[in-house]
Amino acid sequence: MRYSSTRGGVKGQTFEQALFSGYCQDGGLLFPDTVPQIPLDTLKTWADLSYVDLCKEILPLFVDETEIPTKDLHALIDRAFSRFRHPDVVNLARLKKGLNVLELFHGTTLAFKDLALSCVGQFLEYFLEKRKKHVTIVVGTSGDTGSAAIEAVRGLKWVDIVVLLPHGRCSKIQELQMTTVLDENIHVFAVDGTSDDLDFPIKQCFVDAEFVQKHHLMSINSINWARVMVQTVHHFYAYFQMCRSCDQEVEIVVPTGAMGNITAGCIAKMMGLPVKFVSSVNVNDIVDRALKHGDFSMADKVIPTSSNSMDIQVPYNFERILYLFSGQDSALVARLMREFEAAGKTVVPKNVLDKITATMSSYSVTEADTLLAMKTCWEENQYLLCPHTAVAAFYHMTQESSSSCLRVCVATAAADKFPEAVEKAGVPPQLTPELQALLSMPTKYEEMKQGQDWEAMLRTKIRSLNSK
Repeated sequence: MRYSSTRGGVKGQTFEQALFSGYCQDGGLLFPDTVPQIPLDTLKTWADLSYVDLCKEILPLFVDETEIPTKDLHALIDRAFSRFRHPDVVNLARLKKGLNVLELFHGTTLAFKDLALSCVGQFLEYFLEKRKKHVTIVVGTSGDTGSAAIEAVRGLKWVDIVVLLPHGRCSKIQELQMTTVLDENIHVFAVDGTSDDLDFPIKQCFVDAEFVQKHHLMSINSINWARVMVQTVHHFYAYFQMCRSCDQEVEIVVPTGAMGNITAGCIAKMMGLPVKFVSSVNVNDIVDRALKHGDFSMADKVIPTSSNSMDIQVPYNFERILYLFSGQDSALVARLMREFEAAGKTVVPKNVLDKITATMSSYSVTEADTLLAMKTCWEENQYLLCPHTAVAAFYHMTQESSSSCLRVCVATAAADKFPEAVEKAGVPPQLTPELQALLSMPTKYEEMKQGQDWEAMLRTKIRSLNSK
């Protein structure tokens, strides 16, 4: 398996090269040259597998035996999930009125990012220990990615990580999960801006090929292929939990921010999984407008919501969606993304949009309806939804009386991480002792304030780490 840029300027990358990449030098994202095809007979043999065993079937399709031998890869997968709280790693909660919730939040930081990043941490350690090479990871986060990335690499000998978080735009618990980590290889910036704002200085660093090479930069946001790769697995698992006979289509409702999760789902469909998707977004609705009208354009501003990890104007994995459904037309993708980067808007060609919407529809949920879904689910099931999961659950609640399809809603985080939103929804918050302890722990971070040169500050930090 080899990987190439969605914009055509980088080709023939190995899995190891993809793992250690961020944005490509041409500004694009890496994507596999071919999508493995899974016959129906094989799907049926996978239907009763555990989540971990499914990983052991699917991930080797994207990682050559010559790079990580199967025996080693299986051991890395076992280690990656050894700290998860639920014995099945991923759990399906079957609630009243047909609400099925796929719980992806049983990892260390109580968010679905733990699934992929636990594996990524193991892959990094595997290659770095062999190469005796230091890397600096740079991550921008809207909430959950930063803490999951930190947990994946904290204390690793060959890694430093720099995390930029949008100060005051995460929940307090999300922020403390990052700023209370005092390990020497963890470096956090609290940025006075949105998650889109902080992505800009990061991208400027990554498109500087000489700087990237000199300082061994990489990213483990969902711009990193390995993140998306691992996330394909829980879509297979969700399908099998809903339809072990493999003879019906399942609708998967995905709370959508940067689109990494739903991109992984679309890849799973292209591999042969009988699924369709609903991209459920909050009032920051660029994805909804793009899928309904082909209007891929930034709004005037980001509107803060309780589902803060989805408060995004630049869903960068839409580039991979365009590439996948345009038949890997890198020239088209490069043109559309250059238009978007220059003007903040572009139009998705109708022939490409028709192919996307045959697999994926969209739905936009207001803040009031997000809180209503949380309250309704609690009253009917005594089950707490996080505000992001509630965006998916509200879509189900609008459909339950008019649809008999098999449907599962993806739960991206535990409600415990969002006590402010839970209380706002009129539901009693339930903070675990571990999260409660964060409130009194010492913190370590630096500030990036309005008016400062964030890119220069980031470059200075990276240079200092490389000279250690």
